[in-house]
Amino acid sequence: MTETPDTCYARTTEGAYLAYQILGNGPMDLVFPLNGGVLIDLMWEDPSISSFMRRLASFSRVITFDPRGFGSSGHLDPQNVPAVQTWMDDIGTVMAAADSPRAAIMAFGESGLAAMLFAATYPQRTMSLVLVNCYARYQRSEASPWAMPPQAIPAYVEAMRNRWGTGDITQVIAPSFVSSVEAKRRWGRIERLSATPDSAAIPRAFWESDVTDVLASIQTPTVVISRAGDHHVRCEHSRHLASRIKGARLVELQGDDHWPFAGQSEDILDAVEELMTGIRPSGVLDRVLATVMFTDIVGSTAKAAEIGDRRWRDTLDDYDALTRRELDRFRGRYVNTTGDGALAVFDGPARAVECARSLVEAVRSLGFNIRAGLHTGEIESRGDGVAGVAVHIAARVSALAGAGEVLVSRTVTDLVVGSGIEFDDRGERELKGVPGTWRLFAVRA
Repeated sequence: MTETPDTCYARTTEGAYLAYQILGNGPMDLVFPLNGGVLIDLMWEDPSISSFMRRLASFSRVITFDPRGFGSSGHLDPQNVPAVQTWMDDIGTVMAAADSPRAAIMAFGESGLAAMLFAATYPQRTMSLVLVNCYARYQRSEASPWAMPPQAIPAYVEAMRNRWGTGDITQVIAPSFVSSVEAKRRWGRIERLSATPDSAAIPRAFWESDVTDVLASIQTPTVVISRAGDHHVRCEHSRHLASRIKGARLVELQGDDHWPFAGQSEDILDAVEELMTGIRPSGVLDRVLATVMFTDIVGSTAKAAEIGDRRWRDTLDDYDALTRRELDRFRGRYVNTTGDGALAVFDGPARAVECARSLVEAVRSLGFNIRAGLHTGEIESRGDGVAGVAVHIAARVSALAGAGEVLVSRTVTDLVVGSGIEFDDRGERELKGVPGTWRLFAVRA
């Protein structure tokens, strides 16, 4: 399946329109409501999200839609946001439009409340339930001392309203997606396209709701998944859900991304596939040792402003072509773009270092500098994409490099002894979302 699915509209009983898409033709239906900030008409432009969706479609017929108030679906009056029941009804409306009498439901974040309410209310229509970084009650109570204090919520809403459209919201929700200035700029645009700052009133309605008493009525097989470093929904919320939903299985993962398709998503996808098919995937299609390289343009926003958008696009095309030439020269494999950089993998660490060093020198002819980060470790390959902790570490190392610098982990230096490559010790550093401290080294020019 290579084409982007068509967007259709379902109409609710009161006349609101819900934009939805159907992809895949598996034997079982999977309903996947999105949240504001990720839109059905834009998500296919992001390789991580599109790869995630296509994996879901490999074993199910996926029915996904923009939530009411966001994207291509009907907008809401921020002064009159309806109750969670409305979003529950929307699930049923989209299922009816897609001719789906019974489906699994996968939800994350705020959409989890509507999904849990639907599963408890319509057990005959709910085959199974997957809750990723969800909560029953966002506000603190005696039963949930880890939750946000009620008096802090207005300030949280105001911060969201003030920073909407800047990329800051995505940086909190999905930090692995905002690894550069250019990426932040791109996600800021998506935030603006998804809704206006007034949309902060919608999540507030969810944060002030409570479906705790509903949990005991959920009868369907349920998997509750959380990420330890999620800054928006603490992992204690998932533990609470798993303890209250009969027979629920709790899966706790590392990482700090709230969105399920950001960061290391393979474990989430495996859990969904196992729940729906009863078969634990044999795992990765390919697990190998590789050296991962991330590159990133330094000062891309200022440079784009200096030369104009059109010339900047041409410059990025030249940069991409140069990167691919250098990768071919050093036997690297181009994986994907990261906005204003690239992700590549190599079957030899020395070749990876030499490629990064050569690329740093070559791009200066284009009028800017890049930084590069490298780490060697085990990666998982699915199709053209790669995943695994090694990818995460390389991205974090790259973020710490300076202009024109190639920064590598201690693992890389240990593997290139005897190659003639020399390094300068940069000391112990903490890598965001990665346990422990890591000794990093800069490649000498």
